[in-house]
Amino acid sequence: MCQNRLLNQDSVYDIRLAIFAGAWLLWCFWVKQYVVSFEGEAFMFDCRRKLMVVGFTITCCLVSQLAFAADPASPIRVVVWDEQQPKQKQAYPRFLGNQIAGYLESRSGLKVQSVRLDDPNQGLSDAILDDCDVLIWWGHVRQDRISERKAQQIVARVKAGKLSLLPLHSAHWSMPFMVAMEERAKEDALGQLPEDQRSKTRVVFVDSRIRRAPQRDTPLTPSSEIRKQADGTFLLLMKRPNCCFPAYRPDGKPSTLHTLKIDHPIARGLPEKFTVPHTEMYDEPFHVPPPDVVIFEERWELGERFRSGAVWRIGKGKLFYFRPGHETFNVYFQPETLQVVENAVRWMATEGRVVAKK
Repeated sequence: MCQNRLLNQDSVYDIRLAIFAGAWLLWCFWVKQYVVSFEGEAFMFDCRRKLMVVGFTITCCLVSQLAFAADPASPIRVVVWDEQQPKQKQAYPRFLGNQIAGYLESRSGLKVQSVRLDDPNQGLSDAILDDCDVLIWWGHVRQDRISERKAQQIVARVKAGKLSLLPLHSAHWSMPFMVAMEERAKEDALGQLPEDQRSKTRVVFVDSRIRRAPQRDTPLTPSSEIRKQADGTFLLLMKRPNCCFPAYRPDGKPSTLHTLKIDHPIARGLPEKFTVPHTEMYDEPFHVPPPDVVIFEERWELGERFRSGAVWRIGKGKLFYFRPGHETFNVYFQPETLQVVENAVRWMATEGRVVAKK
C-alpha cells in the first residue's frame, strides 16, 4: 500500500494547499521575470530560468494530482459485529451495532459492514473476515455462542497483523477478547524468560475459562509458574486472565472519562475530560495482562475507576478495548464516544497496513 493513502482528510488538504501555494508563487515569479525582460530587452530573457520555473510548476501540478488521487483510494474496511440483544431496542431502535455502523458509514474513507450473530456463519465467514481491517465487537448475553475455534481464527488474523480488534463494553467476556488476552499473557510470560530457555518451554493453562466476576481479594490473573523437567525442558504453568473485575453497577449514573494520553491518535479531537451522562459502572482491578498504553481512565462520583480505553499488542496486531456503554443507555449516540471509535478504527488500520507492507 502507498503510505500516502493512509493520510487523514486534514493532512491531505494541508498538502494540497501547500502544493498549490508553491505552484502559484513560482508562476508569479516566472511572469515577473518575463515582464521585466520584455520591458528591458524586448523578449530577450533568461531561457534557463524560464525552463526551470516552468518545469517546477508542472512538477508541482503533477504531485498535486497525486495528492488528490490518494484520498479516496483503499478505504479502511470495517466490520461491526453485534449479537443484537433485544433489550438494545430501548436505546437503539436499529440495534447498537447498526447505530455505530451508520455513523462510520457517514465518515469518509471507510467501507463498513454490519453483521450479527444470527447471520449465516454467525456473521464471521472467512470471506467477511478476509475483507476486514478492523473488527468492532459488541457481545453481552450470548457470548458463549461463539466457539473457541472461531475466536482462534480471529485472533490468528490479529497476530499476523491482518486484522485489528475493537471490543466494546461487555465484550470483555467475548470469546475473541478472552483468547486474545490469553495469547498476550503467554507472550508476556515467555518474554520474561531467558532467550535460550524459551524454545525449551511449553505453556500449559492449568484452569478453565469461566465467566464469573472475581472477588476483591482474588489474586490477580493472569499468573504463571515455571517448572524445570527432568529432561531439561520447562513447563510454564499459567492461570488464564479472568477478563473481568470485582464490581459493576448498571444504574445509569454518569461517569467522567479522563484523557491520559492526549497526544495519542485515538484521542485526537477529544477534550482532556468528558462526561458520559448515562452508563454502567465497572470497577478495578481488571483481570487482564498489563496494557501497552492506557488512553482513557473512567471515574465515578462514588470513587470507582476503570482503565476504559487501553491498547494491547497481540503478535503483530493491535487490540483496543473501549469500556463505556450498556445495551439500554444511548452511549453510542454521543459524539465523543463515536469519535473514539472512529479514531481507533483509523489508527489501528493504518498501523496494520504498515505491518502488512513490511
